[in-house]
Amino acid sequence: TADCRLPTADCRLPTADCRLTSDLCLPPMPADHLRLVLVTPEKTLLDEPVRSLRAPLYDGSAGFYPGRAPLIGRLGYGELRLNDAAGGSRSYFVDGGFVQVKGNVVSVLTNRAVPADDLKTADAEELLREANDRRAVTAEEFAAKARDQQRARRMAALARR
Repeated sequence: TADCRLPTADCRLPTADCRLTSDLCLPPMPADHLRLVLVTPEKTLLDEPVRSLRAPLYDGSAGFYPGRAPLIGRLGYGELRLNDAAGGSRSYFVDGGFVQVKGNVVSVLTNRAVPADDLKTADAEELLREANDRRAVTAEEFAAKARDQQRARRMAALARR
C-alpha cells in the first residue's frame, strides 16, 4: 500500500475509501459532483467539489457536468461560473489559459482568476479606455489591442452584474 495525505487526515491505498489522483489521496466523489481545481501561476485558488461549471473558451463557452467526456480546451477571457456542492454559485473572471476534463476532475489553468465580487467597473472601463487609445501600426499590435479590448469588455460586463 502507498501512503498519501488528505488535507485533514491520512489514508492508505488501496482501500475502498480513497483513490489516488496524482500524488493526492482524495475521498470518493459523489457521482453527481465534479472536482474543480483552479490554478494560477501564483497558487491553487480552488480545489473543491462542484455540481457544474461554465467556462469561457477561446471560441465560445462550455458547460461541464459529471459524466462529461474527456476534453482539453483553450480558455478565453470571461466568467468562470461554478455551482458549488452546497447549491450556491460563484463567479470568477479568468484571463485565458486551458481547461482539462479527465474523469470527474476539471482542471482550470489560467494566468489570472479574480472573484467577480472583487471586480470594479471603473477599473475595467479604464483598461478599455487604455486599449482603445493605444495606437496600433503592425498586425501584432492590432491583435494585441483587440485582445486587450475583448478582455476589458468582458471584465466590465462581469463587474456590472
